[in-house]
Amino acid sequence: MKLMKIGVFDSGVGGENVVAAIKKELPQAEVIFRDDRKNLPYGDKTPEQILEFMTPIMDSFEEDGVDAIVIACNTASTNVLKQLKHMSDVPVVGFVPMIKPASTMTKTGKIVVCATPGTLKSKRYAELKEEYAQDIEVLEPDCSDWASLIESNNLNKDKVDDVIELARSEYADVVVLGCTHYHWIYELLDELSGPDIAVIQPTNAVIAELKRQLRVDLQL
Repeated sequence: MKLMKIGVFDSGVGGENVVAAIKKELPQAEVIFRDDRKNLPYGDKTPEQILEFMTPIMDSFEEDGVDAIVIACNTASTNVLKQLKHMSDVPVVGFVPMIKPASTMTKTGKIVVCATPGTLKSKRYAELKEEYAQDIEVLEPDCSDWASLIESNNLNKDKVDDVIELARSEYADVVVLGCTHYHWIYELLDELSGPDIAVIQPTNAVIAELKRQLRVDLQL
């Protein structure tokens, strides 16, 4: 029986959480992880730069004979996912901010999206807001240095607390993590948020889609 191979890409350490989650849900699969720390952060790069950085990485996954590729980077997914899919012969699944789930969860009509500048100004993010957030207010605090600070393990708790305080003061009740780097501080965010503010991230949904693409009949 052929061993299933799954390629996972992220600009940095954020993808390691995704790899661990995939290994837990698909223990029979070999997971190949590649990052691009030399060009980190992706949040301040143009779509053209991101595509240039990622093309050789996508080629390497094809050479490895992977059965699917997970783009565990919201900035890349919201900017160049369509192009990445076109250059691959296998399914490519991306991470995008969970605007749709957040819009159905919120009771106050206000949500917070923590994401990179590159994600926030992307066409795909604008489309998500247009489709699912017309009737809600979306707050977008400045998290532009979070990925680099998390990568170097230097993110100040006060910076994180500022976002939660913004949510609380504006009566937002959902915080969307739109960058896989931020998954490393999920527990801190959840603790600071308390019971009245939900913190959500899409790893489980992405893995469910990955399984669907691979036709893996396993319960998530």
